[in-house]
Amino acid sequence: MTHTGTFTHADEYRRDELIRMIERAVEKLTLPELEALYYDMTTKNYIND
Repeated sequence: MTHTGTFTHADEYRRDELIRMIERAVEKLTLPELEALYYDMTTKNYIND
C-alpha cells in the first residue's frame, strides 16, 4: 500500500488501525446511512468521483 507523505512506523500502525476500525463500522451501516455518509464525504471532497 502506497501513501503520500512521510509516516513513521507508529503513524503507519495507527493509520492502519483506524482504517480497520472504520471498515468494521461501515460494514454495519444500513443503505440509507451509507448513502448519507457518501453524500457527506462527496460534499467535503473526501471522495471525488
